[in-house]
Amino acid sequence: MNWFTGIVLYILIWWTALFAVLPIGTRPVEDPDSATGWRGAPARPLLLRKVIATTLVAAVIWVGAYFLITSDYLSFRHGMFAAPPLPD
Repeated sequence: MNWFTGIVLYILIWWTALFAVLPIGTRPVEDPDSATGWRGAPARPLLLRKVIATTLVAAVIWVGAYFLITSDYLSFRHGMFAAPPLPD
């Protein structure tokens, strides 16, 4: 994996992890709108804390993905997932 692919993979993992981390610890507004009942955005979203948590989670997942991609454990060239050789 080259550096560009590594950065793109990290960004994809980061955004996916962000959407998984965003709802953690949020509390709705106590008083909903009287006309619609809509509660709106959370009162304290704690976004900086969630961005830091997302960065750490994405880094751990990226390291695992890097080792899986660069190893021969899951390879389409060697091992049980290898494509059969082309006939001559």
